[in-house]
Amino acid sequence: MDPVISRPGDGERFERSDRTLTVRVDLPGLSVIDISFEESFFVDPHTHDDHVDAFLVLEGEVEFTAGEETVRLGPGSVIAAPPGARHGFRSAGGTARVLNFHAPDAGFVAGIRRYRGD
Repeated sequence: MDPVISRPGDGERFERSDRTLTVRVDLPGLSVIDISFEESFFVDPHTHDDHVDAFLVLEGEVEFTAGEETVRLGPGSVIAAPPGARHGFRSAGGTARVLNFHAPDAGFVAGIRRYRGD
């Protein structure tokens, strides 16, 4: 297998009413999704038992649930939730953008492709 290269503008793009998701890497062991989202978008606190869910903040400020705490992170900050760790996120005001990593992918990209909501 060859390395996967994803240049700016590359990826499979999915536009929703309050967010845009661009799949940049889709491998069984790792998925990377570029997510740009509005203030109205949020992910309630949850856990995963089968993968690490990590985020690199690219733009704006993002409010993350980290266990029982809430932390506000800006560009360049990273948060990683290992299996079983409670986490969630929302914009801390305005549009925000993150790179979201799932290791292994655990079906995350397939779920994006199947989603038929907004």
